[in-house]
Amino acid sequence: MKIIKYAILNVFLIIQLMPLVWLFLFSLKDNNQIFNRPAFSLPAPFVFENYTRVFQNLKIHIYLFNSVIVTVMTMLVTLLFATMAAYACTRMRFKYGKALIMVFLAGIMIPVHASLLPLFILFKNIGILNTRWSLIIPYTAFALPVALFIMTGFLKTLPVELEEAACIDGCNIYQVFFRVILPLLKIPLSTIAIFTFINAWNELMFALTFTTEAGMKTLPVAVMSFQGIYMTDWGPIGAAMLVATAPTFLIYLFLSEQMQKGMLAGAVKG
Repeated sequence: MKIIKYAILNVFLIIQLMPLVWLFLFSLKDNNQIFNRPAFSLPAPFVFENYTRVFQNLKIHIYLFNSVIVTVMTMLVTLLFATMAAYACTRMRFKYGKALIMVFLAGIMIPVHASLLPLFILFKNIGILNTRWSLIIPYTAFALPVALFIMTGFLKTLPVELEEAACIDGCNIYQVFFRVILPLLKIPLSTIAIFTFINAWNELMFALTFTTEAGMKTLPVAVMSFQGIYMTDWGPIGAAMLVATAPTFLIYLFLSEQMQKGMLAGAVKG
């Protein structure tokens, strides 16, 4: 029975890895090899010039830097706001605590496309179009509902006695949060960080709408624009796509176990 199970899992693994292998081989070929040889054939010769063109001629490092800044800032702000808001709504007793958390979670139902025009008009009026803040703000807003959902589920599993003991020892609310509660939230924090990273790094709609200047574009927008410039030269486009895909793949590869623990941590109240 185990042999059958592992065989099925290996088949799914191969299916999942095939697009990445194909993209890697694609990025090291020229047009002649791409169109006249089998898709999974080894490049002959290896066209490493594709990566040179991506970094030197297409200036992909500029767009890579913008994506890193936007994604990291979105992660940090989301983690801070989600953790503090979830703690306030689950631990502090006030009249509209449960209603407030439901308002936050209602953001999950808001479609991205419905907010494009209002946000565009708002950002234009306050003068932050073509800045990184025009991406960080909506990315954070749309990441918060899911982050709060994960964080509140985990916080409900923590015993209240931990905070009571800290208060008896003389800690105020901020000391309780930062010294007692926050160190216990590594699993949900890592889960939220992965989800936020993947969504912010790969997001295209907001980035395409709010950043029109070349110096402010993120990596997904840049890769899409490369196709218009090099319509028939697919090797550099494949190299750019691999550069854009690699961080997401590596983050998930090394932190997938933490993400699975975080999703299950609040499923059953201990």
